[in-house]
Amino acid sequence: MTANDTLHTQLQQLVSEGRNPRTADIDLMTSLEIVGSMNTEDHVVPEAVAKTLPQVAQAVDAIVAAFNADGRLVYIGAGTSGRLGVLDASECPPTFGVPPTMVVGLIAGGLDALVNASEGAEDRSEGGAADLAGIEFSARDVVVGIAVSGRTPYVIGALDYARAQGAVTVALTCNPDSPIARMADISIAPVVGPEVITGSTRLKSGTAQKLVLNMLSTASMVRIGKTYGNLMVDMIASNRKLVARAARIVSQATGSTVAEAEAALAAAGNDSKLAILMLLTGEDAETARGKLAAAGGVLRRAIAGTAP
Repeated sequence: MTANDTLHTQLQQLVSEGRNPRTADIDLMTSLEIVGSMNTEDHVVPEAVAKTLPQVAQAVDAIVAAFNADGRLVYIGAGTSGRLGVLDASECPPTFGVPPTMVVGLIAGGLDALVNASEGAEDRSEGGAADLAGIEFSARDVVVGIAVSGRTPYVIGALDYARAQGAVTVALTCNPDSPIARMADISIAPVVGPEVITGSTRLKSGTAQKLVLNMLSTASMVRIGKTYGNLMVDMIASNRKLVARAARIVSQATGSTVAEAEAALAAAGNDSKLAILMLLTGEDAETARGKLAAAGGVLRRAIAGTAP
């Protein structure tokens, strides 16, 4: 059996590579029928993700532990999977006010592969290991290897490297009995079935990955105190829209008027969390800043006067 024969056999066994009987005649459909079929197929995605919630929560606990130990969350993948990881990582600093080094996205072929396909890069397992080594990945970090097929060499190489460092490894795949699902400490495998277009895993599989990545980063940030209730209190107010949003958030958190919130934000140097604490306690910026630091930056603890 040749290498190509082996690959064909492997692909044939993947759920994500199956042919969808419901869309076999999609090229004969009207535009409305095509988008209707796609919408119908998309309905299975949240249900598939729901079945993986225990594993997602387990991964969140590992990520929180890493953050509390000054570790990082590292996403690594190729193609669409890699792009989704980089996207989620890039959204964390403006949303939660964290440094860009805290959640890192790596993609086979480097950042150029975000806009220019670099399909050959995914076949090099040594590339995944080298990219983790390049960011000085260590046992304090958590890596999430993202691959719909679960057999991408670049991701396998990365997970092998991470395991050798003693780090927690997470697999995000849409094929539960795949190599990365078997080798990772935690396997998250929503099974969404065959795609509308055979093999086009940027569709249902990509949607499932995005939903899981949303949960991994958001839940972890909530757990370390980056929100107050469901309000983003650590976001970076870097433009007019975000400054206005920060004022609304401070107002909603404290029951103050928008004008009062704006004044508190100005006194707090546009730090939403600090402005909220000042308004709720009546303390000045310096005193409130000290309380916030003593509480490990967690607003609820600062309000209650408790240490981490």
